[in-house]
Amino acid sequence: MAKIYHEEECSLKPLAGKKVAVIGYGSQGHAHALNLHESGVDVIVGLYEGSKSWAKAESAGLKVAAAKQAAKEAQDMAAKKILERDQRDYLKGE
Repeated sequence: MAKIYHEEECSLKPLAGKKVAVIGYGSQGHAHALNLHESGVDVIVGLYEGSKSWAKAESAGLKVAAAKQAAKEAQDMAAKKILERDQRDYLKGE
């Protein structure tokens, strides 16, 4: 059976002073980015140029950059939230 962790068993200390890149801002990406941001973590969202989600992420108070730039800025940690089948096209030209 899977172990369920509760808030008192977790700590954001390992993320203190680090920037986290969330690549993609779909149903999972936006949830992860907002959760981390609202928890005080420095988050940057990586999207492709012209993404319809760019303005949505910015209006939520998140920093947004091209995926490659976001990954560079957050060398400590990056979370990829795009479908495997779309990755090549998403990052093409990056």
